[in-house]
Amino acid sequence: MSEGKVLGIGGYFIRSTNPAQLAAWYRDHLGIAATQSGSPTPDGEWVWMQEAGPTVFAAFRAESDYFPADRQVMLNLRVERLDALVERLEEAGIEVSHREAMDGVGTFARVHDCDGNPLELWEPA
Repeated sequence: MSEGKVLGIGGYFIRSTNPAQLAAWYRDHLGIAATQSGSPTPDGEWVWMQEAGPTVFAAFRAESDYFPADRQVMLNLRVERLDALVERLEEAGIEVSHREAMDGVGTFARVHDCDGNPLELWEPA
């Protein structure tokens, strides 16, 4: 009998005072099939089928300034064509900050969703 193991992230659940608006923000700006709990997307989707790739699962010190101190988590999304995505987000009035390239790791940009939750966009090297 083999041991059980985790295969990957099965969901990301986030509280909001306006879940429908937050789900729409992720659908409209990032193309994620985000849903309001208990409801499919307007296209009838219930899940977001991701492309396989690396996932970093890291714990940060409580005093870290890597993301806002008033937030316990930051979602990092693996993207392609980061510059084009950043341009589209800026055209939609979304502020993009913390642009950075790390040798051998990739390029990063930071945004916040409509509820102020930090999102890191990462184009792997």
